[in-house]
Amino acid sequence: MKFWKMNGAGNDFIIINNLIEKIPADRLPVIAKTLCERHMSIGADGFMAVGEPTEGSGADCRMLFFNSDGSIGEMCGNGARCISRYCLENGIGHDGLVTLETTAGIVTGKRITERLFRIRLNDPSIIETEKLLSVDGKDIRCSYVVLGDPGIPHLAVNYTEELRDLCGGADHLMDADRSILFDIGRKLRFHEALPKGANVNFYELTGENELDELTYERGVEDFTYACGTGTGAVVAALTLTDRVNGDNVRVNVTGGTLYIDVEEIDEENASVSVHGLFLTGPTNIVCKGEVTDEDLVL
Repeated sequence: MKFWKMNGAGNDFIIINNLIEKIPADRLPVIAKTLCERHMSIGADGFMAVGEPTEGSGADCRMLFFNSDGSIGEMCGNGARCISRYCLENGIGHDGLVTLETTAGIVTGKRITERLFRIRLNDPSIIETEKLLSVDGKDIRCSYVVLGDPGIPHLAVNYTEELRDLCGGADHLMDADRSILFDIGRKLRFHEALPKGANVNFYELTGENELDELTYERGVEDFTYACGTGTGAVVAALTLTDRVNGDNVRVNVTGGTLYIDVEEIDEENASVSVHGLFLTGPTNIVCKGEVTDEDLVL
């Protein structure tokens, strides 16, 4: 089985072309879980397979995404940027564009430079800019955003004074005690008020149209170096509350820098929504090869 390993701002993935490999769909979860184990195999945050699109979808291919625990993911923003480059370099798509069918809907990827890719994320299907969740008797204010339908659920959690106190008083998010943030993130991720759980995106505004972000990802069940959909969800909520202007918002993550653009805010029938949410960031082809993992039975 041939594979590529790529990362987008440190969010890393194993990619195969299932148009060629033709591995039965029911085998993909165990392959994902086996190959993504960092100590025993290749290691990655997620696994993606390029497949045939659904007839009539208009997509160039289908993006099948699996978390490192083998669970199916609706979509992955940094994964979509990486797989867009993979597709274009393997003859799928044209004129620097590739249209991906995902579980959360159609996603379009665009090459900006050789390594820089931009995708249109799924529009939010749910945005609650104010949500109060209790963890160990402490109320935590956050925003709840679901991208796509069926969508990817996210919490945006501001690194406020209350959270600083819980994290030992560190002035800035990136200096906070990770073990404490991990515990809070895990409890929010599995919160009973969230039907599908959620990715938990801690953030701190650091300047005009700029923020730091740290994400606890469901399915990985740990902090990752970046989360593209999480970045989009946070900026969507901040744009709606006028804390950023939605134009080329810079988001600093552990693995680098991502940029978000909000094309349109629509106010109708007392509901507010975001349309045209774009994620731009780097891609890196780490290696290409053949899987020889002897513990993996295809």
